[in-house]
Amino acid sequence: MVIKRYIVNSMSEALTRIRYELGKDAVIISQRRIRKGGFWGFFSKKVLEVTAAVDNKKPSRNVSSGENVEESIKAIKKIMNSKIKENEKQIKESNIQSNNEERKRTEVIFDENYKLMLEKNNGQLINEVKEMRSMLDEMVKGSNITIGKSKVQLYLEKMDIEDEVVKYIMNEMKMMSDDITDKEKIKKVMEHVILTRPMQESNVVVLVGPTGVGKTTTIAKLAGKMALLEGKKVGLITIDTYRIGAVEQLKTYADIMNIPFKVVLTIKEMEAAVESMSNCDVILVDTTGRSSKNTMQISELRAFIEKVNTDNVNLVMSCTTKNRDIDVILDGYKPLNYSNIIITKLDETSTYGSIINICKDSKKPITFVTTGQNVPDDIKFITSKEITNLILGEDSI
Repeated sequence: MVIKRYIVNSMSEALTRIRYELGKDAVIISQRRIRKGGFWGFFSKKVLEVTAAVDNKKPSRNVSSGENVEESIKAIKKIMNSKIKENEKQIKESNIQSNNEERKRTEVIFDENYKLMLEKNNGQLINEVKEMRSMLDEMVKGSNITIGKSKVQLYLEKMDIEDEVVKYIMNEMKMMSDDITDKEKIKKVMEHVILTRPMQESNVVVLVGPTGVGKTTTIAKLAGKMALLEGKKVGLITIDTYRIGAVEQLKTYADIMNIPFKVVLTIKEMEAAVESMSNCDVILVDTTGRSSKNTMQISELRAFIEKVNTDNVNLVMSCTTKNRDIDVILDGYKPLNYSNIIITKLDETSTYGSIINICKDSKKPITFVTTGQNVPDDIKFITSKEITNLILGEDSI
């Protein structure tokens, strides 16, 4: 690392000289105002002292990010020591004895200015030490992201797979034969974790999930797929009367597909609605989006589901859900005894690690994924292998 100090009149002059002598990769380490010339530093004009540095060596491929940080830390410590010595030298120089006549004439002025100089230098030194410490903290903090992590770990984290799942995958890989590549090992573990199965035939299918995951659009896609493509007689029931426009949206889909549609407000109405559609091959029930943290709302939803007497309850989750929220949602909806997972909004993200996070935490199979807004086209069943390839970037939606 090359470190140079410049005495200039302005920052623009400093930048010009730094770029010319050290190049565009140079960084400014510190800057301060000092006095130059004059009588013992008095009656002198203030100039700008700028310290800059540039790395004059390109690190080899074998040098780890930890070693680079260590070298940078050593360089900054060297600068700090240099600054401390320089300030001590300035203070000592200000104490040089002059002849008796000059001392008598300037004794009072000197004493006052000497005190001010000490205060200024000490304050400046403290500020520079603080700046150096801040730079060290930032460098160490940035390096901790990658120091000590293997290529496999960094590769998996890049796909937005949560830490616990990454650890699980790496532990499983250790027990596998060395005859296959790391990527093949990752695929095997992922395909084992990601369960998929086609939706089981059932008289009643219920969709539950948080607000905003696309339940109503998904249930319309299921209705279109079953009624228009599979030729089944389908009935639609909704209890989502809280969200503005939800009833009208689903009723519009029902009218277009010419299938019966009921709006349910109470538990008694739920029983009557199911009974009125007893001649249907399948009844699809759309529910109100509830917060997984609101146990009272979840209990109310459970009462409705128990009245339809089905074990085909599908938890709808968005692929864009943050990793730290996945556990909260899965745990919050456990009282509803969901048996399957439907993953939505694959078209709204570029990383799909959340899918394996959901599968690992829920231990439930995926029945469908949705890939857009088109009804009924953008819903399909895909296998564990296809989802794995999607997460690893070997396939696209």
